[in-house]
This record gives sequence, C-alpha cells and structure tokens, in this order.
Amino acid sequence: MKNIMFIAPPAAGKGTQAEIIEEKYHIPHISTGDILRDIAEEHSELGEYVSEVLSSGELVKDDITDQLIENRLKKEDCKNGFIIDGFPRNIEQAIRYDQIIKRLGYDIGVVILINIDKKTLEKRVVGRRICENCDAVFNINSEDSAPQIDSVCDICGGRLYQRNDDNLEAFENRYSLYIEKVTPIIEHYKNLNVLYEVDGNKPKESVTKQIEDIIRR
Repeated sequence: MKNIMFIAPPAAGKGTQAEIIEEKYHIPHISTGDILRDIAEEHSELGEYVSEVLSSGELVKDDITDQLIENRLKKEDCKNGFIIDGFPRNIEQAIRYDQIIKRLGYDIGVVILINIDKKTLEKRVVGRRICENCDAVFNINSEDSAPQIDSVCDICGGRLYQRNDDNLEAFENRYSLYIEKVTPIIEHYKNLNVLYEVDGNKPKESVTKQIEDIIRR
C-alpha cells in the first residue's frame, strides 16, 4: 500500500477522506491536528502553549511538530503504509519530511491536493459543530449535515460545541497562511512527479472515487 499525503486548506474535507481511506485500506491516519489537539488538553507547559496557538489560528513551532510526526511514523503500524494530513506546513518542513521518510526507509508515495473554493471553506469552518460525547461532526450552514435539534447530536443526544479555532478570524489567518506556505510545497511535490489533484467541490463520494483512482494507479 502506498503512503498518502493529503494537502488541502482548512475544512476541505481531508480528514473525512482520510478516515474513509483508513477504514477501507487498513492503514493508520496520522493527523497533526488531532495530535496537537490531544496535547492541548494536557496540563503541561507544552499543552498550554499548543492550546494558545490553536485558539489564535497561528501555527505550532516547526521543531515541535517535526518531532511529533517522526515519533509517530516510527511506530509499527506505519510499516505497511500510512495517511498523513496537516503536515508538512511549509517548504522547509516538506524537505525535512522527505528526509524523515528516507531515514525510515519509506517511499513518499502519493501527494493528493484537494482543491476547493474559499467561500465554501468559510461556511464549513464557522458552521462546524462537534459532539462532546461521540465526536460526530455537524454543520449548521449545511442542510445535509445540520443537526435536527439545535446544539444536540442526532446520534447520541450529546451537546454540540464549536472548536476554539472554528471562528472567522482564525479561519482567515489559517487560510492566508495556507496560501502563503503551501504553494511552494505543491510545486515541490509537483517537481517530484508525485502530486495529484482532485476537485473538492464535488460531493464526498465523488472526491473519494477520485482519490481511489489515484491510489490504484
């Protein structure tokens, strides 16, 4: 199985697609966002730092993220392939990631870019609500994924909450940083002939099919 890197702006659906591919192909999904949010809940100096950074929409220091990713990729479940999203965040980190991959004896695999328009992303971010019990995700700005009862999970009846970084100001910061930092990464992997693009404006099932077509090549 190939290693898969997803590149996409915030709320483009890369996490959802990664979970679908993870379940179908039985390879681990490594999300830097999930790793960092878990650390942000720790009662430690690092946890407090990460929590403050995430709330502001800024980025955690590269050296911290690099080490967390390398430690995760060393685990046994990554030997037969993995999915990574939210990393690398800039061209320098991409080069270090390539070095980590080489050091661990892995191939880069495929890099999948999910393209989607900004206005759609904005609605997804500010409307996103998460169940505090089962982690189900809803969106109050979408008829298809809005909860039947305001602030109540359709699945378990738990309370829905909005993440600290799911606000318009944080989104604008994250999107601007994405455009600035990720454009050189896209060019980097395009030059290595491992970059593939999919249309993220399509329905979820269509995006999944595009991704699976790439994996099978």
